[in-house]
Amino acid sequence: MPTYSYRCTECGNAFDVKQSFSDATLTECPACGGVLRKVFSPVGVTFNGGGFYRTDSRTTPKAEGSSSAPKAEGSSSAATPSTPAPSTSTPSKPAAS
Repeated sequence: MPTYSYRCTECGNAFDVKQSFSDATLTECPACGGVLRKVFSPVGVTFNGGGFYRTDSRTTPKAEGSSSAPKAEGSSSAATPSTPAPSTSTPSKPAAS
C-alpha cells in the first residue's frame, strides 16, 4: 500500500498515512478540523541497465574513406569537398645565418 503525505492548510500539521488506491483522499485535519492538502515530493527511481540513455541505442558512425570524423547530418556534398584543396601559399625560405 502506498504512503501519502498530508499537511493542514490552517495549522500546518503534517503526517503520513498508508492508504489503498481505492481509499478516499483525506480532507479534514485530525488535529484542528482544517482543510488537508496532499504533499507531493520527488520519488527515488533509478533506471539501471541499457536502453535508458539516448546514447545507448546509437550505432557508432562508420568512417568514410580515410576521414575519422563523423559526417554531419543534412550536409550537402558540395559544402564538403572530397579532395583537399591545393595549397596556394609560397614555400618558406630558410633563415639566413
